[in-house]
Amino acid sequence: MKVFLGNSPWRKPGFFGVRAGSRWPHFEDEGARYMPFPFFLSYATALLQKGGFQVLLVDGIAEGISSEEFFARQKNFSPDIIFYEVSSASYNTDEEVLKRTREIHGESVSIIFAGPHSDMFNPEFLEKTPDVDFILIGEYEMNLLKLVEALRDGTSLDEVPALIYRNEDRRAVQTSGHNLVEDLDVFPWPARDFLPMHNYIDLPGGIPEPSLQVIATRGCPFKCIFCSWPQIMYGSNRYRSRSPENVVDEIEYCVKKYGFKSFYFDDDTFNVGKGRVLEMAREIRERGLNLPWAIMARGDLMDREILETLKDAGLFSLKYGIESGSQDLLDRACKDLDLEKVREAVNITSELGIKCHLTFMLGLPGETLETARQTLNLAKELNPHTLQFSIATPLPGSRFYEMARDEGHIESYDFDDYDGYHSAVIGTEELDSEDIMDLMDEAERAWAEHCRQRE
Repeated sequence: MKVFLGNSPWRKPGFFGVRAGSRWPHFEDEGARYMPFPFFLSYATALLQKGGFQVLLVDGIAEGISSEEFFARQKNFSPDIIFYEVSSASYNTDEEVLKRTREIHGESVSIIFAGPHSDMFNPEFLEKTPDVDFILIGEYEMNLLKLVEALRDGTSLDEVPALIYRNEDRRAVQTSGHNLVEDLDVFPWPARDFLPMHNYIDLPGGIPEPSLQVIATRGCPFKCIFCSWPQIMYGSNRYRSRSPENVVDEIEYCVKKYGFKSFYFDDDTFNVGKGRVLEMAREIRERGLNLPWAIMARGDLMDREILETLKDAGLFSLKYGIESGSQDLLDRACKDLDLEKVREAVNITSELGIKCHLTFMLGLPGETLETARQTLNLAKELNPHTLQFSIATPLPGSRFYEMARDEGHIESYDFDDYDGYHSAVIGTEELDSEDIMDLMDEAERAWAEHCRQRE
């Protein structure tokens, strides 16, 4: 049985979309240098390979290929099963890809959808979408393997967790369970041989490239209303980790095979659990990798001991998600972040010479002109090496979406608008979507001027 797995091309004039591997699927300006690694897709491919299936993984976005080339490779492979990771922001394009796939292959293939698009996580969606045969809910890798095995062996699909399928009466039904993998070390390493490894770019602080993207943990114990993977892909705030030995084994192997000059931990939150973080740093240092590396972290979980230990092991830069300069807005968003602790952590980070990239968003519930200016003032005060502003976007399936919908603040239900950078889809009590876009422009201009003045 042959399985094709795809991250299909997603473009519009002047922009390319990033989907698989992104917690925030969105459009990047043509020429931008950012490309996330498709972790779920590549882990799923590795599991299928290990299970004895013939597979082909094509990341049409990272390769920058046309839809024609993408479908040509798919057709030449002659798959029995076609699997797509889709998202809310890309879903209008994903529907077009689905239609084209069915036109090419007819009923000779089974088509499976998965990914962070919660609108499809119910039987009614399958009833309305005849070209899709199966939907996997949430974290899908292990369940995809079980589904493909069941299709090969002709066994009951009821034993596959978190699956939506059509029964013998052609009625859409949903199986129970979610089946998060607790021991992440059971996963084989991602199937990177199919992928253009030097095309994946995320370089916090300017770490040298080519750079490896890797994850050491999954999940986050915090409950931010806007964060997509814990809510949509994991369905919980459970935090799971790989063993440091397994992680550093993978890094060593990839550095040797692909010639990487740095690595970046793209975890939801790398620095949960001080003991584990220090153990990871010791493992990296004792292996003598001697490469600069970076992490995604929470500022209020950092202290001087952690930062000094990480730097001693080669930490070059990090990302802190701050989101707002208003403590009240952070509390309303359930981020549970103490801005005073963040200030302390950023100051220590900068003092140690570790480069900071900070993330902020505009348009959280309760946003006003005053709170937006507090955010910009905090950004200037902390003076990071780099930062990004984004537009708070309520992805379907998140508590943010439910709140905005119930309060009547959603101004567009067109998924093409759910970009989070080039368009706003919500307002607040005092601001509409155009106001938020104006604030975004103002913030970027003010930050650019701040950077010119500090040169």
